[in-house]
Amino acid sequence: MIGIVAVSHSHTLALAAVVLAGEMLHGQPVRIEIAAGLDEQTFGTDAVAVSEAIGAADSGDGVLVLMDMGSAVLSAELALDLLAGDHRVRLCAAPFVEGLIAAAVSAAGGADLDEVAAEASNALAGKQTHLGAGAGAGAGAGAGAGAGSAPPGSSESEKVQRAAEIAREIEWNGRGFAVAESGPVSRAEFVVDNPHGLHARPAARLVGAVRGLDSSVLLGNLTTGTGPAPASSLSRIAALGALAGHRLEVAATGADAAEAVDRVLALAARHFDEAPGLVAEVAPVTRGTGPLPASPGIGIGPSWLLAAAQFDSADLDDPGRAETPAVERRRLDAAIATVRAEIDRLRVTAGTDAGIFEAHQVLLDDTEVLDAVHSRIAAGTGAALAWARVLDDGAAELDRLPDEYQRARAGDLRAVRDQVLVELTGRATRLVSRAGVLVTADLTPAQAAALDPAQVTGIVLANGSPTAHSTILVRAHGIPAVVGAGLRVLETAAGTTVALDGQTGALVIDPDRAVLAEFTERAVAQQHQRDTALVAAGKPAVTRDGVTVHVAANISDLADASAAVRNGADLAGLVRTEFLFLGRADAPSIDEQEHAYRALAEALDGRKLILRTLDVGGDKPLPYIEQAPEANPFLGMRGIRLTLARPELLRDQLTAIGRVAADHPVGVMFPMVTQLSELLAARHILSEVVSQDIPLDIGIMVEVPATAAKTAAFAGHVDFLSIGTNDLTQYAMAAERGNEALGSLADPLDPGVLHLIDTVSRAATGRARVAVCGEAAADPAAAPVLLGLGVHELSVGPPSIPLVKAAVRELDSTSCRALATRALTCSSAEEVRALVP
Repeated sequence: MIGIVAVSHSHTLALAAVVLAGEMLHGQPVRIEIAAGLDEQTFGTDAVAVSEAIGAADSGDGVLVLMDMGSAVLSAELALDLLAGDHRVRLCAAPFVEGLIAAAVSAAGGADLDEVAAEASNALAGKQTHLGAGAGAGAGAGAGAGAGSAPPGSSESEKVQRAAEIAREIEWNGRGFAVAESGPVSRAEFVVDNPHGLHARPAARLVGAVRGLDSSVLLGNLTTGTGPAPASSLSRIAALGALAGHRLEVAATGADAAEAVDRVLALAARHFDEAPGLVAEVAPVTRGTGPLPASPGIGIGPSWLLAAAQFDSADLDDPGRAETPAVERRRLDAAIATVRAEIDRLRVTAGTDAGIFEAHQVLLDDTEVLDAVHSRIAAGTGAALAWARVLDDGAAELDRLPDEYQRARAGDLRAVRDQVLVELTGRATRLVSRAGVLVTADLTPAQAAALDPAQVTGIVLANGSPTAHSTILVRAHGIPAVVGAGLRVLETAAGTTVALDGQTGALVIDPDRAVLAEFTERAVAQQHQRDTALVAAGKPAVTRDGVTVHVAANISDLADASAAVRNGADLAGLVRTEFLFLGRADAPSIDEQEHAYRALAEALDGRKLILRTLDVGGDKPLPYIEQAPEANPFLGMRGIRLTLARPELLRDQLTAIGRVAADHPVGVMFPMVTQLSELLAARHILSEVVSQDIPLDIGIMVEVPATAAKTAAFAGHVDFLSIGTNDLTQYAMAAERGNEALGSLADPLDPGVLHLIDTVSRAATGRARVAVCGEAAADPAAAPVLLGLGVHELSVGPPSIPLVKAAVRELDSTSCRALATRALTCSSAEEVRALVP
């Protein structure tokens, strides 16, 4: 793929133009480098910077350089003299912004340097057509050489020959395409109903829809007679001047002609993914932007309202009826302790999203907050009123901040406020799920965690934020949701039909039959995919070339184990045993642990149970273990480090596990192992409490880059290695996984993380099997890459098992290995994802 360099006097202008071009690519990777300004604030151009940018952009296919004016051209010319090595570079006189967009879209489609330069040069055609000006040289060219796109890898002579064939087969006469009788051509008509016609974004969607097909596709505007335009050219599509209501014809030739026309028609049917007919029917009051997408999927159903308990500070406590300060302090302490225990429980059941509740625990222990509350109590204010006023003041300060992410944290304060007030006042606010679409002002994380995805088909929040912790939990549940819909949604009568699209933010209250039918059709398609996968979930996941992949379940309790069986799990690849240890005053006994593990094994009905030993530490403290405060608990005493320091805990747990392993298939897995000495010490304790006659698979979690790098040292001492991609990515990228502000860095498909997984798989070959039990295992884009790297097992949440198995059955191991090899050469997670079909 060619590279592009943007040369401008203004760094801000160049950056904005590149961002705008990126909006048109829809995830397709194109290397665009910026050489703009003498620095980020000073106008000017630097030939050395341009030369360096060309070198960085060139992957071997050539570089197109776009310049804004004057000395930018001179600097670009001088840069060519400064270049070291061989580079094929084209300086292009195209308009800077329009040319950059056209060039980026064309490059993403695989066009060569000459084609991309032509596209950029013709970038004004659409604007000129709209304003009635001449399109300029080349912009109005007919179907000839630029009409179609040859398959990737075609030679120049093949492209010329194909263009000549198209010219003979298809001719545009202003009233439609005239097709030669012998021409194998597919054609159809459609009407543009996007409010602004085929402007840049929908046109870019169209280019992407036909990209990569062995077909040449032409468009003509039947309403205006304008055409033809190749569907591979963003600028030529714009030159059609296709407005809302215009009728267009599409014609295609080549081996994939029928599929190309079908893709164009399907894209037009869904309004080129702009969905103009599905705009929100609810006028927002608190936001000017309307409903915001929060959790993908289609949600349809009768509305039901959540009437959350309202805590009015004026009514919470009458200062005259307050008990003594000492009594009020004890009431507050008891309420906080109850809430803390509930948050501990939620952290366990939330699995990989447990970090969401850490902020709430920090707030409960915030000395400044507690000191302020205690001062009010000492002055005679009741505990409930004192607590409410201090946290209300803090939330109000956050509400005034300009940053959306920071404003969203006010919801955390109010959530903790309400949880404690529930305990202090005795008001019930526990959420009981009902069938249909939940409409409410906002949700606390605790309420979101309690939702039943089997009943709740969608969520509409009048307030809320896509970055709020409760929204993240809703996404984890897989419930479609929109937020920030405005206070008027709260006026929706119970039972009113609501339709929403959590991917786009579209929301319709009481939709008409046509709109409801469209929503329903899309929802049915999604459900059909899930149902089909569930029917076959009990069968092994075998690739098309006969490789069996075990698909396991990550579970936290007995309900998860039952769900794993229903969804076709081959085994339980990760059992989070923390559910027995958190939220209590003392450690569970050996008998209690044995009973719990045996119940899980029996629920799995003969499937193997992989029990991870206790994985707690500074970030998940146990009240019955003395632990020193840690500045960074994620890098502190956690996992195997803690249990080896408290060997009585590990000894009791391994004893209970051994008892169950005597009559059920069981494995044990040690977390956060970084040194071979840790593994050997744990195995020594295991040998002391469990007979060697009892079959017991032994493995470690690979969560630390250092562990991955020295897998060879561990592989001879274990039966399996389970890669925890959540922590491995967190540590490799230095990006705490609970920090939404760093979400773009926390992608396990980053090539740096993939190289670590590759290292593990290579070192384990022939010695130990390799599993992945992090979020990446359930990512459809990740599965073929992971299998190609040599992973044998994918362990996911129970609801994801059927779809993961279905996805594996569509794969070919040889193709997966080739894909993985290419992924390791990429420079970003975005590039890797773009490789996956």
